[in-house]
Amino acid sequence: MSFSPAVALTLAVCAAVGYGISSVLQAAGARRSPGVLHTLRQPAYVGGVGLDLLAWALSLAALRTLPVYQVQAVLAGSLAVTAVTARLALDVRLRAVDGAAVAVTVVALVALAAASGSQDPGPPPAAIRLGLAVAAVPVAVAGWVAARWASPNVTGAVAGLAFGGGALCASAVTWPRDPWQVATEPLVWALVAFGVTGMLLYAHALEHGQVGPVTALLWIVEVVVPSVVGVALLGDGVRPGWGAVAVIAVAATVGAATVLAHAPANAATAG
Repeated sequence: MSFSPAVALTLAVCAAVGYGISSVLQAAGARRSPGVLHTLRQPAYVGGVGLDLLAWALSLAALRTLPVYQVQAVLAGSLAVTAVTARLALDVRLRAVDGAAVAVTVVALVALAAASGSQDPGPPPAAIRLGLAVAAVPVAVAGWVAARWASPNVTGAVAGLAFGGGALCASAVTWPRDPWQVATEPLVWALVAFGVTGMLLYAHALEHGQVGPVTALLWIVEVVVPSVVGVALLGDGVRPGWGAVAVIAVAATVGAATVLAHAPANAATAG
């Protein structure tokens, strides 16, 4: 099922807001708990996890209509939501540069919405669909290698690659009309594999590294790589004459996400 561009954009924005608020809820629940098991029983933490799942579902719905680059950039804006929400709810300091990054994020996403073009309405060729499905395996292997022998920053970057792969699968998959046929669609399994790989790698990277660099690299890879693949292989369009605006807007979003990943507000809600 696809939606109008306006509805799909609204879904993507709601997903970003959901991701941003869920981080604060989970952090609030963790702060009230003496241990992991107690944290899992905290209403705030459970609510945050539920909001995460809802945001993920909304992002998948948005990818049925919008270009991958637009959805991924909007989701990167969740860091701005987290920074502002943490400032209000957790009384975490918001630096002047963080406020500027929030403003840049808003302007860049408005520009990106104006620059985005139409998607190819047809499904991508079978070879591309197969390639996306098979790619889940080498990405998982790369993640295992990175977690064992590479730095946490590299592991975070591979996590971003996994999340980006999941976004590409969600954009390329043709959902069967019969729910019982979902299990026969390789891209659905690849989507799940990419998602699980990304979550495990990001958790490992945060456990062993610093939240700022890890999160910044994750979002850089998660926005840039699937955006390029979406335009090159999936028929994601850019409005005629707006190519430079789209590139600048994506770059600005990534830059703002990098700044916000190092913000005290986001550091307070990580892990």
